[in-house]
Amino acid sequence: MSLNWKAAAGLAVIVALAGCRVRSNKPNNDSVPSTPDAQSHTNRLAGEKSPYLLQHAHNPVDWFPWGAEAFARAREDNKPVFLSIGYSTCHWCHVMERESFEDKTVASFLNEHFVSIKVDREERPDVDQIYMTFIQAMSGQGGWPLNVFLTPDLKPFYGGTYFPPDSRYGRPSLTQVLQNVSQLWETRHGDVLNSAADLHRRLETYTAKDAS
Repeated sequence: MSLNWKAAAGLAVIVALAGCRVRSNKPNNDSVPSTPDAQSHTNRLAGEKSPYLLQHAHNPVDWFPWGAEAFARAREDNKPVFLSIGYSTCHWCHVMERESFEDKTVASFLNEHFVSIKVDREERPDVDQIYMTFIQAMSGQGGWPLNVFLTPDLKPFYGGTYFPPDSRYGRPSLTQVLQNVSQLWETRHGDVLNSAADLHRRLETYTAKDAS
């Protein structure tokens, strides 16, 4: 079963994603801030125990850990959720952090238009499984980092894996994706909500068939 974004949403999709399955089992230091200035930022992840989340504690992105505070903020501000899932030895997770999440311009756009949540898949495999199933059903493939856009009630409506800082590898840049999703949220809000509800129903049917 395939959950095609165009068919389910009825929206014109400008971005097109290809799954990134590349991963590394070797620890690396890619997440070390590239400049001393990166350490001047401290976000909510500084209070977490997960090594992966702590690696993002000095990003200028206003990260939330997975939990009630983030969900409440999304509902109160009526903003879509940008959910990013990875793990501490994931090479491309660290690449994306260095390229995009340490970038002040990207962080500023995320902070203004989204509620951003960072999840360690090794700490919350249940959350990872839900949204990985969505991406695999929608695109036929998956991997980490896993980046998914959700409504404030946590229904996924779009996502992918690694997004480069500039268009390359046949993938749109993270900035392009963020801008397109934000524009759809602002101009076709009802369509996005209807799409998310439809995709959620399809996903429930897909997972129910998978379990039987």
